[in-house]
Amino acid sequence: MLCTSFSIVYKLLKLVLILPVATASVERVFSSMNYVKNDLRNKMGEQYLNDCLVPFIECDFFQQVMDKDIIKRFQTMKKRK
Repeated sequence: MLCTSFSIVYKLLKLVLILPVATASVERVFSSMNYVKNDLRNKMGEQYLNDCLVPFIECDFFQQVMDKDIIKRFQTMKKRK
């Protein structure tokens, strides 16, 4: 009931509570980007940078993937010309 009566105040409070979490995760991504994209790999394209950052940032998830599943996936892929 209060949410409908004070919808703008409710949205503002929601943003205030989410902001520190969002800011911390954005800072974490930029910190990771500085680690991945250094002077040696400075001319990295946007797609390649994204492909490198996702496994680096989400390493906990990627550690759960089994090696045999990755090998099986690549073996079942069609060959390209």
